[in-house]
Amino acid sequence: MGAVFRGTSMATVLLAEDDDQVRVLAESYLEEHGHEVLSAGTAPGAIALLDKSSQIDLLFTNIDLKGEIAAGIELAHEAVNRIPNLKVLYTTKRNLTDGMKARFVKNSAFLPKPYTVEQLLATLSVHFRISPQQRRQPVSA
Repeated sequence: MGAVFRGTSMATVLLAEDDDQVRVLAESYLEEHGHEVLSAGTAPGAIALLDKSSQIDLLFTNIDLKGEIAAGIELAHEAVNRIPNLKVLYTTKRNLTDGMKARFVKNSAFLPKPYTVEQLLATLSVHFRISPQQRRQPVSA
């Protein structure tokens, strides 16, 4: 009865977001929908988490981290070097330029800020086939 089943559509997400409030909210959104989340506020923090876990399915990163323009893009390249099949979801409140898009890694998508939980979940589903899992309640006979 106490077994937890991990569906194929659940993911382990590495969240790199320098805005503490946004990071906490995004982490709770993802966890509420059955995903495991590792989070960091900086690119070096995210790299340290990558080094500790090879089971990461998706990097969800702000393009600018701690005032470093495009640090999230550099982080994505470093992450994909370590985990070649890693999927990447970028976000930013800035206007996305063609130059930024050109530097995106393969298997990536973009979600502009501000976003809702519904937009986040739809982006994960449409671009990466990562669907939410509702926490199942026990059925009483």
